[in-house]
Amino acid sequence: MKIAVIKYNSGNVQSVLYALERLGVDAELTDDPEVIRAADKVVFPGQGEASTAMRYLKERKLDGLIKDLKQPFLGVCLGLQLLCEHSEENDTQCLGIFPVKVKRFVPENSQEFKVPHVGWNELENLADNPLLKDLPANPFVYYVHSFYAELSDFTIAQTHYIHDFSGILHRDNYYAIQAHPEKSGLVGEKLLENFLSLK
Repeated sequence: MKIAVIKYNSGNVQSVLYALERLGVDAELTDDPEVIRAADKVVFPGQGEASTAMRYLKERKLDGLIKDLKQPFLGVCLGLQLLCEHSEENDTQCLGIFPVKVKRFVPENSQEFKVPHVGWNELENLADNPLLKDLPANPFVYYVHSFYAELSDFTIAQTHYIHDFSGILHRDNYYAIQAHPEKSGLVGEKLLENFLSLK
């Protein structure tokens, strides 16, 4: 199985590669359109800033490529946000796979809620979806983010922090996780395993 991990100058890519390696997958980190197109599955991870990431994708014509892919595709953290329509982070037009807006967390109570949102939170309202197969009851995942995707018809799991937001999105061959599966213990491992099993 050929797995392409899209390189776009974002942080945290190495830990995703290690997580895939632990599952027996030797993934290739690349921004080569041909390698990405030929992959059986594509992972789009990252931590970073939305407008800088979008600029990198556009310069290498990866924005159009990503929208045309037919194989299973997984966005992670910033990858989820870039698959949405628009981000409030530097007023950035994103890829528009999910017609969803990405907004900045505004803490209602700075004593109780800190931004960025860092730590373990529960995935709730899980849909019947192959990506979520055989997850434990009340699964917890690890988050590090200041921006969130609103709830939508494409939300297949949500999380509450300050308010409800999309924890996981799915549309056609595109899946996206706001949390870091590579830092989420057995739950994160199961999510990656389920993604690798998608047809």
